[in-house]
Amino acid sequence: MVDLRVLSDDDWKLWRDLRLAALAEAPYAFGSTLADWQDAPEPRWRDRLRLPGARDLVAYLGDEPVGMATGVPTDPTTVELISVWVSPAGRGRGVGDALVEALASWATESGVPSLKLAVRTDNAAARRLYERTGFRDAGPNPEDPAEILMERSLPGAL
Repeated sequence: MVDLRVLSDDDWKLWRDLRLAALAEAPYAFGSTLADWQDAPEPRWRDRLRLPGARDLVAYLGDEPVGMATGVPTDPTTVELISVWVSPAGRGRGVGDALVEALASWATESGVPSLKLAVRTDNAAARRLYERTGFRDAGPNPEDPAEILMERSLPGAL
């Protein structure tokens, strides 16, 4: 069973360890690089977990943290999913689905009618996860031609 934990900035060491593992294991999936973060001081990690209005989650299988994701409000109608990653040990075990659905529920409870994200065009596994969890292709990302934008309407949306 997947257990999810909401983080605060006091959890910065856990977030740091997972984020560095994600950037090392799947560098193709992120806009940031391992070099951008590997020597970051504690205040930078804490600030990352203090994004205004954001929700940061870590997924566990037993006692092992195996995934992470963040939902960031971009305006009153949209939450953007960022920093989504599932470790190899967590893949194929419902971890990604649990993270996405938890952030969708949080956004819905907050009255936000839609989720959005950007995903690399060549990241087939992530695209399958997002399609499986209700996202649809919203076209190329005008800021990065190597990405597509995806959107998901939430219950109660117009």
